[in-house]
Amino acid sequence: MDGIIAGSSTYSESTEVIKELRLHKGKRGVEDDAMLPLLVHEPLHILFCGSDEFSVTSLQALESERKASKGRIASIDVVCRPPKLTRRNLKTLREVPIATAARNLRLPLHEVDTFTGWTPPKSPNLIVTVSFGLLIPSRIVLQAKYGGLNVHPSMLPEFPGPAPLHHTLLEGRKNTGVTLQTLHLTQFDKGKIIAQTPYPGIEHSAETFEQLRDLTAPLGAELLVNSLRNGLFVAPVQEVGWCGPDQSLTRFKKASKIGPEDRHIDWASWSADEILRRQRVIGPLWNFAESLVQKEGGERRETRRLIWEHGFRLLQEECHLFPAVGHPIIVGLTKTTKKVYVRTCDGQVLVPNHIKIEGGATTEGFHAIKARGLAPIPSTDNDSKYFFHDFVTFHSRLS
Repeated sequence: MDGIIAGSSTYSESTEVIKELRLHKGKRGVEDDAMLPLLVHEPLHILFCGSDEFSVTSLQALESERKASKGRIASIDVVCRPPKLTRRNLKTLREVPIATAARNLRLPLHEVDTFTGWTPPKSPNLIVTVSFGLLIPSRIVLQAKYGGLNVHPSMLPEFPGPAPLHHTLLEGRKNTGVTLQTLHLTQFDKGKIIAQTPYPGIEHSAETFEQLRDLTAPLGAELLVNSLRNGLFVAPVQEVGWCGPDQSLTRFKKASKIGPEDRHIDWASWSADEILRRQRVIGPLWNFAESLVQKEGGERRETRRLIWEHGFRLLQEECHLFPAVGHPIIVGLTKTTKKVYVRTCDGQVLVPNHIKIEGGATTEGFHAIKARGLAPIPSTDNDSKYFFHDFVTFHSRLS
């Protein structure tokens, strides 16, 4: 057969190496032609499935490798989800970053929301997924001669799931890495690990999702390209993960999708550090708060969502007030000096920058609270001599 030798630079060079192997079967440990496919692969026709900026880096690296490989990578087709309506009133169509990247690279682009009834227009022999979010059907993976590969931004089996970068930061982990695994036919992140950042990973100082993404995306792209150059995807693949099969997988954290409840502050158990960390990684955070609304027949309590739109700062100066945990107070003599303070379960005090009350605009804390009736604000400013004497509390504790 003819193909590309792993590590060879050109198709013609690989053909010459194959001839040499056939001339020296016994000397090279190659007993018959049946073993030759273990050392070579056909020119790759890649179906690349991606979505976000993390996957864009891998696609760009693959396209650069295609241009430089002189036949090792013959073609790349890109698959992504179609544009979705976003913004208020769902009037703006926004496409995923990988679609823009594919167009800029002039690669064939296929937008699919489901694989049901869909078949690749070409016959790919390798599937590559990076931050895709859909399980590739087994019929497509099995049709590809070399199966599929996935770039995952964690040290699997740690943090399997759709949000490994977020959970790495939320757990306060200071080491991270990337993994290249084969595609499992029925489950996410259950394939064989064929390449990985050496354990325990690299140290990092990232504090935001964007910082960690920008650190790991080039590592993932490099791991993918080097693995293709070395033919690590050619069967039989070798498992090289840092965690051996004898170790229990139950002790590893899962990276489940980030949802609204991950941003819902639990004042009874979240420390100030925890709140500030979540603010940096997945903010803005939120709570429920009760307001008193004037209605016909008198006042009525309503529950509103309160969004800490621009987060908090930790109060550094000394505060002589000790509000109940999670029960905000408003302190100040004038409209320009009034601030909102919230005490955390570890005794720290947080000051929100801006607040958005459900149904309203984002404004400074005092003005948002006054407009929505979350606290009994007096009609005129108090002329109290002492700054900390002029304060009011919310109608209820945050929930």
